Amino acid sequence: MLDMSVREAVERLLGVPVTGVRRSGGAVCLVTAEGRGVLVAKQGSGPGATAAEAAGLRWLGEHGDVPVPRVHAHDDEWIVMEYVPPTYPETAAAEAFGRGLARLHLRGAPAYGSPPPGGPADAWMGLAPMRNEECPDWATFYGSHRVLPYVRMCVDQGLYDAGQAQVFERLCARLPELGGPAEPPSRLHGDAWSGNVHWGQGAVWLIDPAAHGGHRETDLAMLRLFGTPLLEHILGAYEEAAKDLDAPLADGWRERVELHQLFPLLMHAAVFGAGYARQALRAAEAALAR
Repeated sequence: MLDMSVREAVERLLGVPVTGVRRSGGAVCLVTAEGRGVLVAKQGSGPGATAAEAAGLRWLGEHGDVPVPRVHAHDDEWIVMEYVPPTYPETAAAEAFGRGLARLHLRGAPAYGSPPPGGPADAWMGLAPMRNEECPDWATFYGSHRVLPYVRMCVDQGLYDAGQAQVFERLCARLPELGGPAEPPSRLHGDAWSGNVHWGQGAVWLIDPAAHGGHRETDLAMLRLFGTPLLEHILGAYEEAAKDLDAPLADGWRERVELHQLFPLLMHAAVFGAGYARQALRAAEAALAR
């Protein structure tokens, strides 16, 4: 049934016949379209998901700092994008990615919590809803829209009791001091785990964004969360580039990794359950103990 629906959707969006459909996991398909070669067709997670992804890819790719797939078309349910064949990780590509990511972050954003231009405020990160709402500072944004909503979801599912929820509330009250020196909002990918760091054509591509204005340390922490290949090459090149751009990372950024991993851990807990809930609680306790 999915094969038929994606065929019909792509033909409607592109106006050319589809000659082949091959599933590539979940609601993602590789599609051969007449005159267009192989494309990726992806079904959105929920309302606004495809619009958010298309806007995010345009925003991240605006200056060519890091390659992103070209969006051919999208509607309320499907997005059709360039297909980039995968290759193996390489040191040169990792270091180029680190330098490009530093430049991308420093392109900036209108505010913490701002969505990409043309993107919806109500977006998605994987299977979880995600609210992008402009805030005056990082602590307000991160606590109100990236930590506490998912803590409440976990409480509703019985994953945390009232005492455990209070750990996160105490942490959010201390975010202004725990988050390090204030800095302008960065242009974030927002979901930079290893599965969205795509090695292809001798480069590192960013795919599947949850793009928004945020703190650049959040993207760096997400790279570490699930084991991105050649990570130290990426981070070393990033640090050098940030210094060259007169915007070095603040002292202690490596000690704040767990703080910035709270959002993806809580989101995973709300979607996938108790294992991530325990990990998020440990991360919150560790951040409070610093």
